[in-house]
Amino acid sequence: MKRKIYAGTLALMAFLAAESRAGEFPLSKGGKPSKKKNLLKEMPNSYFEKETVSDSTAPEPEFKPSIQLGSIVHMFASYSQDGFGPGPGSSEDWGKGFNIYRARVLVGGQLSKNGSFFFETDLPSLIGTQKGAGVKNVEVSQLVLDCQYEHKFADYFYVIAGKQLVSNNRNGLQGAASLMANDFTFWQYSNNMFGSSPLQGNYGRDLGINTRGLLLKDKLEYRLGLFTGRSINGTAPLRTVGRVVYNFLDADKSFYYSGTNLGKGKTISLGAGFDAQANYSSLSTDLFIDVPITTAGSVTFNGAFQYQTGGADTSSMYSFTKLVPKQTVLFGELGYYFKAAKLQPYIRFENQAISAESIQTPGSLTGDALSKYNKANSSTIFGGGLNYFFNGYGTNLRLSYTTYNKGIVDAKSGDVTSKTFGQTWLQLQFFFF
Repeated sequence: MKRKIYAGTLALMAFLAAESRAGEFPLSKGGKPSKKKNLLKEMPNSYFEKETVSDSTAPEPEFKPSIQLGSIVHMFASYSQDGFGPGPGSSEDWGKGFNIYRARVLVGGQLSKNGSFFFETDLPSLIGTQKGAGVKNVEVSQLVLDCQYEHKFADYFYVIAGKQLVSNNRNGLQGAASLMANDFTFWQYSNNMFGSSPLQGNYGRDLGINTRGLLLKDKLEYRLGLFTGRSINGTAPLRTVGRVVYNFLDADKSFYYSGTNLGKGKTISLGAGFDAQANYSSLSTDLFIDVPITTAGSVTFNGAFQYQTGGADTSSMYSFTKLVPKQTVLFGELGYYFKAAKLQPYIRFENQAISAESIQTPGSLTGDALSKYNKANSSTIFGGGLNYFFNGYGTNLRLSYTTYNKGIVDAKSGDVTSKTFGQTWLQLQFFFF
């Protein structure tokens, strides 16, 4: 029975791939591109063929519900030092391996003229990674990543309910299939990554109700939502997240932002947002530029600044004081897409500077001990890569080298020294929806 189901699934995926072309999926009768205006997509709208202007005098066709299937897969080979990444690890030994990082199943559908849903699964852990001495992770069950319903009441008012990406800046609201680098920033979801994270999230997702609207000829977008956030006994204050962004050139109507447009359109957007629950707060601003500067291709810049703190109030059971030290986060990436060669070199920089107050540290550290704590928990990332797009977002190959600099505490003296660790990553992506 399992073999029959597996074979049927492969046949369905092969049929869908054969019936689609880049930018023209799904197809309606007659081979014409679908024109589902309000369908949620983990992809910028530029990926899909632009809608043609319809004859306003023609009778409106009868609405019929529809469904759409897809997948995002990231598989990679890596050569990385063991000390690379957050945490106290300081081993300079190099490890190597092959892993499946993302293997998402996407389901979307138009339920009514103004109502659509999006459902997405993902892996809770990498396939192929080491679980322990002599044990490799080979059996991984899927988890529910996104489960949301969107209803459009008007261009200036949408309601999105369910489990969804939550962030106050652009990078945290990008779709995984259209990133310029091979992954999101290291600290984008530092407070909302797992159930054990301060905001008890799930890969940047949270449960709640979000609103969204487009104003001023669709150039101004706002988002404002209420989410569960951290909850101990069900009586916690709700998490409030808001964002406003202005697009100076092309309007950007996508629910999921892009990390690079691959030469399509002209985008300059400036945004700002907030994220707050109890005494936790995060303020951010971001700038995204994607414009052609020569006939050969286009430049992409994506930058953000965040200020975060858990506050200094420890009197409440919902206090974030000991969970989120005061800090600033800088992020920036710059790339150039060569249209003819389908190549995109890029560089990337990230910095997390911890400046915790005494009350925010274990044992309420002061003086030199507090300075060492801040240095040991601050990190800087610098790297770059080269992307080759066989078929745009549909199929591409990404090669990157990244360095991770962090503070290492000497077990005997307690002194903190900065050390840099490296990682090489070759990733294959395939995507359709």
